[in-house]
Amino acid sequence: MRPTSSFSIALAILIAIAGFLINLAVAAGSGSQWIFFLAIAIAVIVAFSVKVAAQWERVVVLRLGRFHALKGPGLFVIIPIVDTATTWLDTRVITTSFNAEKTLTKDTVPVDVDAVLFWKVVDPKTAALDVADYKSAISWAAQTALRDVIGKTMLADMLEGRDKISGELQKIIDQRTEPWGVNVISVEVKDVLIPPALEDAMSMQAQAERERQARVILGDSERQIAANFAEAALSYSGNPTALHLRAMNMLYEGLKQNATILVVPSTAADSMMLGSVGGIAALTTALQQRAAVPASAPADKGTQSGGG
Repeated sequence: MRPTSSFSIALAILIAIAGFLINLAVAAGSGSQWIFFLAIAIAVIVAFSVKVAAQWERVVVLRLGRFHALKGPGLFVIIPIVDTATTWLDTRVITTSFNAEKTLTKDTVPVDVDAVLFWKVVDPKTAALDVADYKSAISWAAQTALRDVIGKTMLADMLEGRDKISGELQKIIDQRTEPWGVNVISVEVKDVLIPPALEDAMSMQAQAERERQARVILGDSERQIAANFAEAALSYSGNPTALHLRAMNMLYEGLKQNATILVVPSTAADSMMLGSVGGIAALTTALQQRAAVPASAPADKGTQSGGG
C-alpha cells in the first residue's frame, strides 16, 4: 500500500479551503458550519480516492478482496473502503545479484560464483496475484539454478565458457519464472573464485606448458638450422675454393673487432684449408701488431732523419 500522493493531498486541501470560504460567505449570519464539515468530508474522500501512478508503474486494485482492475500509469480513482490498491509493480528492467558459495563442480572442486540477473515484469496481474513475493522468489530461483548448473559443469569448462553457462542459466531461470509473469532478459556471470591452492597449481601447470612449448620451438629451430647447414655443406663439397674463402672471411670478421684471442678447432682449420694452428696464431699476431701501429709513426721517423 503506497502512501497518499502529494497531488491528492493538495486537491483535498483545496477542497477544504473552498468549503471554508463558501461557508463564510453563505452561512456567516446563521452560524451554521455544515458546509465546512461537508467540504472536510469530501476532502478526506478525495485524498484516499485519487491515486497517481508513474509511467513505469502498474497498480493492482482489489474490490472487496477480488481482483477488479489493473490501473496506471497516470491518474486513477478508487472507491475508499471498497477498493484497495494492494500492489504497485515496477515494469522497468531490474537487476538482481546472486551467488553460489562453496559449490562443488562436476569434478568436485569448490568454487564461489557471482552473477547478475536482468529481468522485468511483463504480466503485473500474475506477478501480484500468483506469487507472494515475486522478487524474493526470483532471487531464490536464480541461486538454485546457478548451483544446479555448477554441479553439472567441469571447472575448465566453467572458466573458459562463461557465455555458455550464462545461456544455460537464462534458459533455466526463465522457465521457472515465466508462470510468475516475469521475463528474464539475460544472465551475466561476474566472477568465478577457486581455492588459492588450486589457483597456484593451475599457475604452475600453465608455466610448465609454456616451458614445454618453448623447448618444442627451440628443437624445431635446431632442426631447421641443421637442415640449412646440410644444404650449405652440399654447396661447399664440390668447391674447395669457396670453402677456403668463406673460412678467411670468418677469420677476418673475428679479428676486426680487436679480439685478442681467436680459438679455432684444428679439425675446422684443416677442413677449411687454413693451415696449421701455429700458422693461424702467427697470422693473428701479425694482424694485431699491424693494427697497433699508431698512424703518426711515419711522421716521427722523418723528423728524426732530418735532424741527423
